[in-house]
Amino acid sequence: MKQQHRLKNGKDVTIMSLTTDHLEDILALQQQVIATLTSESFLQPLSEEEFLYLLNGKGFMIGAYDKEHLIAFRAMLEPDLDEEHLGKDAGLPRSEWPLVLYSEVSNVHPHFRGNNLQVVLGKIIMQKVDEQRFRYVCATVAPFNIASLKDKFAHGMQIVALKVKYGGLLRYILMKDLANVVEPNGFTDSCQIPMADTEQQQQYLQEGWKGTGIEQVNNEWFVCFKK
Repeated sequence: MKQQHRLKNGKDVTIMSLTTDHLEDILALQQQVIATLTSESFLQPLSEEEFLYLLNGKGFMIGAYDKEHLIAFRAMLEPDLDEEHLGKDAGLPRSEWPLVLYSEVSNVHPHFRGNNLQVVLGKIIMQKVDEQRFRYVCATVAPFNIASLKDKFAHGMQIVALKVKYGGLLRYILMKDLANVVEPNGFTDSCQIPMADTEQQQQYLQEGWKGTGIEQVNNEWFVCFKK
């Protein structure tokens, strides 16, 4: 796969599938992104071994190149069926876990932010999902990682849980059911809860509400819940 894409700044970049041959570029870009993070808890970086595991058949990656420089990448991972599985967090029966694909790490070079690259790559990689094999796409996002939350909502994912993962980090669990996409008007009730109010959000999620968006009001972020 290889295609051209014109950025908002008018620059043309090449979007392509990534392989183990691109590993050095992938690791270098991840380090550049980590160096500019305002909160290290926002990103759960992958090790070289984890990238190789993904690139050697347990997932797939696409990236955007500005000439010979990798400026963005996005990955999908076929996870192990262990007790940390996001299907469990999302409330899926164990028989459904093999149908889950993870929307994994996504990085954009600091100099190319503001060009909607994360969303562009997200749309392309979602189209590459084999819906004969996979029904669900899951992801985790840290509360107040606004850019990543907006990205997930842009691809039709919904918050289905809020819990501690990765050895003590609070994370939203988001999921999209590819076989049963709920339209925005498919809900009857809605409300907004402050993103800082973890307990109330957890209570609503346990009662079957879904987080469908976020909104900023007077410098405070709220999560939009629907049922």
